[in-house]
Amino acid sequence: MRELAGKITGFIKKDPILIISGILAAVSCFIVPPDAQYIGYINFRVLAILMSLMLVVAVLLRIGTFDFLTDRLLKRLKTSRSICLLLTTLSFFMAMFLTNDVTLVTLVPFSIAVLKSFDDRKTLMFTLILMTVAANLGSMLTPIGNPQNLYLYTNYQMELLPFIKLMLPYSAVSLILTALAVLLLCRNKKSEYKNITEVPVPDAKKLAVCVILFAVCVLAVAGIINWIVMFAAVCAVIAVIDRKAFKYVDYMLLLTFIFFFVLIGNIGRIQAVYDALSKVVAVSPALTAVAASQIISNVPAAMLLSAFTDNGEALVVGTNLGGLGTLIASMASLITYKFYAATPRDKKNTGMGYLPAFTLVNVVFLALLLLLWALLR
Repeated sequence: MRELAGKITGFIKKDPILIISGILAAVSCFIVPPDAQYIGYINFRVLAILMSLMLVVAVLLRIGTFDFLTDRLLKRLKTSRSICLLLTTLSFFMAMFLTNDVTLVTLVPFSIAVLKSFDDRKTLMFTLILMTVAANLGSMLTPIGNPQNLYLYTNYQMELLPFIKLMLPYSAVSLILTALAVLLLCRNKKSEYKNITEVPVPDAKKLAVCVILFAVCVLAVAGIINWIVMFAAVCAVIAVIDRKAFKYVDYMLLLTFIFFFVLIGNIGRIQAVYDALSKVVAVSPALTAVAASQIISNVPAAMLLSAFTDNGEALVVGTNLGGLGTLIASMASLITYKFYAATPRDKKNTGMGYLPAFTLVNVVFLALLLLLWALLR
């Protein structure tokens, strides 16, 4: 009995977000009984793209791509802070075109591989947090950077240049803030990396296939290729070249997303929540979007609040800034957390845990950017 209790406790500690989201989703099902609308909650396109990218990344890992890139990078950059700054900056700019979730699925495993050589879990933690912040903030500059931007851009029939002009001050300040945060939070530890043996070059054929599959995923994100076709193609090809890659997919992360989709969908149908939003959105659509994003995530917040206001610009600003704050304010943040939670724990580490550190960093960024919003009004 004790052994079973120990296993259950260990599982909860290992993946608390999965358990919490599952419990909350189940509770919401009692408030809003299951019906035909439930199937509409789940964004199968997002799940398919995430799983496809996980498969591609898994193959890249298995053929030693990240080991090879890590070896090359550590031979050139000798301090952890310089690497953290590079990774954070890459996250910021890649997210503008590849979306925040695609960027994090691609870069986070590589970042963990690189930073392992420094044996500094605190710097690893803050680097991943700042990469997540950078991806969420970098993605806000373009209509294709994240799902809520694409939805609002289309729904309010916005134009490209005015959209970029609207978000440019926030993006510019965000880039400066993330760079300063790296200098403040990430240690400048020198690398002791000494690899006597030459790291082998990854299998050229599999690497080429992965590059093509990654491009197919990006085209699906942009809506150029149907996501069902993309998913089928990726699964079929990887089943042929490396079927063991399917074992490396984080199915618990996908399940966590499903739980949140159910929870968020049900919250949107609770009349009390709907009525409350109707009253406050007229006062300040932007601040309402920030607040709603903390509870139901910024994508559904954008979709829900667009029914209450014609001020599309306010929702664009509010939902993008609202991606900061809680772990679920932007669903992309869950990706980084899951990767970090899977890394070996440092028993000697008695410092701040990931969730408190993530929340603190996000709240500070959110407060500073809200101050900028108040000045620009």
